[in-house]
Amino acid sequence: MVRSGRTDQTVQRMARDLKKASRSSGAPIWSRLAKLALKPTRARRTVNVNRLAGLTKQDDVVVVPGKVLGTGTISHGITLCPFSISAAAAGKIRGAGGRVVGFDEVIQKSPTGRGVALLA
Repeated sequence: MVRSGRTDQTVQRMARDLKKASRSSGAPIWSRLAKLALKPTRARRTVNVNRLAGLTKQDDVVVVPGKVLGTGTISHGITLCPFSISAAAAGKIRGAGGRVVGFDEVIQKSPTGRGVALLA
């Protein structure tokens, strides 16, 4: 199978950066995320905001290797790093005092992966 297209190039670049971060810091979480990123989209998780609300607490840093959808509500702020997120979900996360960030920022703030929860 030949990978082509902008999305695939973006995913491949993200996986390469995650593997590099894993090697440089010795953090297996980034290597695991790289493997999950290279899976087909149909094999990725879909998580709703209400599930995030039940699994997290205030100020948690959460990585979701899939898509976050806007069903439900959340009453506390979290830092969320998803592969993909709907506009409704992003609005609810930000409305609760949380943030939606990219992998670069999570890796920079926590290079060893300590304090980062992976919902896979």
